[in-house]
Amino acid sequence: MMPLQGVKVVELATLFAGPLAAAFLGDFGADVIKVEHPAKPDPSRGHGPAKEGVGLWWKVLGRNKRTVTANLSDREGAELLRRLIADADVLVENFRPGTLERWGIGPAELHAINPRLVIARISGFGQVGPYARRPGFGTLAEAMSGFAAATGEPDGPPTLPPFGLADSVTALATAYAVMLALRGRELTGAGQVVDLAIIEPIMAMLGPQITWYDQLGYVQPRLGNRSNNNAPRNAYRCADGRWVAVSTSAQSIAERVLRLVGRPELIDEPWFATGSGRAAHADVLDAAVGAWVAKRDRDEVVAAFEEAQAAVAPVYDVRDILADPQYAALDTAVTVPDEDLGELRMQNVPFRMSATPGQIRHAGRGHGQDTEAVLTELGLTVDEIAALRERGAI
Repeated sequence: MMPLQGVKVVELATLFAGPLAAAFLGDFGADVIKVEHPAKPDPSRGHGPAKEGVGLWWKVLGRNKRTVTANLSDREGAELLRRLIADADVLVENFRPGTLERWGIGPAELHAINPRLVIARISGFGQVGPYARRPGFGTLAEAMSGFAAATGEPDGPPTLPPFGLADSVTALATAYAVMLALRGRELTGAGQVVDLAIIEPIMAMLGPQITWYDQLGYVQPRLGNRSNNNAPRNAYRCADGRWVAVSTSAQSIAERVLRLVGRPELIDEPWFATGSGRAAHADVLDAAVGAWVAKRDRDEVVAAFEEAQAAVAPVYDVRDILADPQYAALDTAVTVPDEDLGELRMQNVPFRMSATPGQIRHAGRGHGQDTEAVLTELGLTVDEIAALRERGAI
């Protein structure tokens, strides 16, 4: 038994935040029905590397979903959505605010059909405010949230991540919000609208930057791999050209690191007694740790740190991840059956549950592959489905 078995989710989203949120729900048993335009499929199907013409990013985003096509701006396509949500539990959408209302399928109309429906609305800037109608993407959120301003070298430019960080954080926040709304429905009997602005969840992950500024006028600077809160804290290059990351958030760990690298006299310095004091002397500490690390291969460094019970991690790329025994023990990467490629590997669900675990049952399916099956479940006949397809409604 999966915890979301029996929960019906209709996904109208494209690209990353909405589809990933729906995938998280599908991982734990929800019946996710993804609705795409008949002629304009989710652009994520074509993002990134492909194999034999098959987009691999989509295989991850589309996992555990059934795929349906419907032109929601068409009267008949919109009617199909109304029929789909009549017994649905959740709707996930990320159209620009006002789009569903213009098509006559906004929250008021949908709640008139199904008062218990939870509607998660994801947009760049939220449903209200002066920027609400602007097109918004995760990159803009990474810029406006304070993330880019605080990321990068001190004398370098603001730095954006090379992947969908803000979208991914929003996806987790959306899945969490949906679960809260479903719990709220148990208490009140009614669904509700959840407003997710991509600019906000990533900001919540950046620490107390607003409180710091409010109380102290402090603005988080760019520090590269360093921290204002402790040192040594950095990435260090090993003799074999590979890298390790060291963290000394605890005083005892900082002392162990300095003893390990042969600089115990620094522990007696008055400034060494606090994280902020060590951070103010990061040049000295980085020189000590960096010089020791630079003379040794990565595996030797990691082994020595582990023996000293000091905190270290090798800097991995995906090849290292797939070869690592800890990830293997956690089943972090799983092999998933796929109709196009036979099978492929991808990240597993991001946590383990002892009684009701999640599972990736299949990779992303073809564009509209389940249209006939889903519409048949709604009571449409073969002839009616063929007529809708002929008119471009599906």
